[in-house]
Amino acid sequence: MAEFTGEPRGEGRRIVVVASRFNESITVPLAEGAVTTLVGKGVAFDDIDVLWVPGAWELPVAVRRALSSGKYDAAVVVGAVIRGGTPHFEFVAGETSRGLMEASRDFEVPVTLGLLTTDTIEQAEERAGGAHGNKGIDAALAALEVLDVFDRAFAGDNFGEDDA
Repeated sequence: MAEFTGEPRGEGRRIVVVASRFNESITVPLAEGAVTTLVGKGVAFDDIDVLWVPGAWELPVAVRRALSSGKYDAAVVVGAVIRGGTPHFEFVAGETSRGLMEASRDFEVPVTLGLLTTDTIEQAEERAGGAHGNKGIDAALAALEVLDVFDRAFAGDNFGEDDA
């Protein structure tokens, strides 16, 4: 049985960080954490693009557009949807997550989720550099690890192509 694990290696990678401006006091540290981590793991600063969109709802279309360009090995997504007093939270959080997964599936490119979905601003702050770390960092590491495991598992394999 073959077993593969990846390591977060960024050399030679081109990454797009797609970030929501809404809840900017939360999303800026998430995006900064992602970029700093990518550079720290070997991604050249010039090989990282950061796309800012107005809110979480716009994240999936921005990711799809970026991936359709063929320029990126992975997308790291950061944003924050904080529960309010209306059902708006459920629609935005659920559909945004679904749209991001569909983009990953459709383009066969890692799209990692640093999208916070919290009940309170305090919970979001704890996950944007506070007591629970920085989920932008986690999303960046996950993207690089998935890319590395793909390289290891499918190197020279013509994965997904006919052998005819």
